[in-house]
Amino acid sequence: MTPDSVIRITRRRFGLTTGYALASVAFGEACLVATQTSPESEGRLTARPGKGIVTSLSSGPLGLGSGGRDGIIQMPTARVEGPMPLLVFLHGATQNGEGMLRRIGPAADQAGVAVLAPDSRDTTWDAIRGGFGADIPFLNRALDHVFGRLAVDPARLTIGGFSDGASYALSLGLANGDLFPRVAAFSPGFVFPVTVHGRPRFFISHGTSDQVLPIDQCSRVIVPQLRARGYDVTFREFAGRHEVPPDVASEGLRWMAAV
Repeated sequence: MTPDSVIRITRRRFGLTTGYALASVAFGEACLVATQTSPESEGRLTARPGKGIVTSLSSGPLGLGSGGRDGIIQMPTARVEGPMPLLVFLHGATQNGEGMLRRIGPAADQAGVAVLAPDSRDTTWDAIRGGFGADIPFLNRALDHVFGRLAVDPARLTIGGFSDGASYALSLGLANGDLFPRVAAFSPGFVFPVTVHGRPRFFISHGTSDQVLPIDQCSRVIVPQLRARGYDVTFREFAGRHEVPPDVASEGLRWMAAV
């Protein structure tokens, strides 16, 4: 698929249930709406890992936000030799980055993966309201901040998320596959229409009894469509609800850290 190819997703059914997006998705051949003309509105991120960086990043608040919306960084407790794998992990609706670390932080630490968990500018990520907006420049600022202080392995740079954050991660991963070679989506709902860049690999998980984003209407639609377009997708179904079980988190983090 060429960089200017487009994946179009039609939401056949869309609603909000307890603050989460509920969507069925289908891929078709169409273009982005004409109003999306700037890189920012297309979900393009410009930040890139630096070369020759001496790691000077510590765990703690990101320190870039306002109005109580910021983000958090978690560094591995054990020493990691050489450039480090980094996960940019996006929270679900009404949540924040700090809360996400309670789900995936232990697995990330065990796998030796640094985590950047930013907060959305509003209660959830902007694309769910119809288009990319203020979250994109904030993510660029957060990435620039981390890339300037952390020696990142570009081959093990992952964008991931849970629920709404998983949907956003899938969308941004397709739009920025030239930045993120790996995309991890835990219980996603849909994929926003984007122009595809790069050729990322995917790790997707979903509970078979998900009460918020039913698997039959979400991942069991998304995964076959990605595979049909030649993407490498690792799909992990588990007996559970709208959650990230510890064993699934560990499997996903090992996938992200693998050389």
